[in-house]
Amino acid sequence: MPPNPAPEAGYLHGYAPAVRASHGRRTVANSAPHLLPHLAPGTTVLDLGCGVGSITADLAARVAPGRVVGVDVSAEVLATARAAADERGVEVELVVADALALPFADGEFDVVHAHQVLQHLPDPVGALREARRVTRPGGVVAVRDVDWATVHAFPDLPGLHAWREAYRRTARATGGDPDAGSRLPAWARAAGFTDVVPSASVWLFATREDRDWWGGTWAERTGASGLTGRMLATGAADEDGVAAMVGAWREWTAHPDGWMAMTHGEVLCRVAGAPGSVAP
Repeated sequence: MPPNPAPEAGYLHGYAPAVRASHGRRTVANSAPHLLPHLAPGTTVLDLGCGVGSITADLAARVAPGRVVGVDVSAEVLATARAAADERGVEVELVVADALALPFADGEFDVVHAHQVLQHLPDPVGALREARRVTRPGGVVAVRDVDWATVHAFPDLPGLHAWREAYRRTARATGGDPDAGSRLPAWARAAGFTDVVPSASVWLFATREDRDWWGGTWAERTGASGLTGRMLATGAADEDGVAAMVGAWREWTAHPDGWMAMTHGEVLCRVAGAPGSVAP
């Protein structure tokens, strides 16, 4: 296993190549299915915590000529997002900003979207209030987060159990909530939304190709990334424990019948001020 790096500032996972590769496969179809009925040409969209920008670029392609803005706290990762937009040939604006203090006017967007963002924030309710502020009356705030407690795999390897619990412990120790997916409706109502439609969807990894990708990236992310350093720094795992987790990921990846699923919570929140429901 390569030497463990120090924890990276900011984002729990850091921006190691394996993290960027994993996030780069996200699209609106596989990561924001609940939002699809609310996208149309001309829609203005804010993508909070856009990261590498694969979803942002896909949003821009779907709503063109509508305005799409991607926001992230990391200027470094926004350079990757710019490359993703250029590769797709779409127009996006990219802004370094904090989700709790957005540099936009009240009601500036038709849709505000956040994928796997609230789980990392110390004040998810505050972020939802700010998202509501910059969404026009009648517009939609769409959020999706995994509930890491729901990760289940076959074969049922002890090393994967240890990885899941170490990950959840690390996330909590760094100010986030790893089980955010199940909290979203409560957070949305606490943020002042009254029209909230919850839903859920599942990521499944059960083919050879999916296991090679998912298991391979997680073996690398567990063994040599910003997450590795954070697990060690918080005491969620030691060096031997990390090595065992990496071994479990590799064993699961190689298993011909390997299967893994995880549940994502979703909410669609209509901003008050116009008639109608968020239901498609």
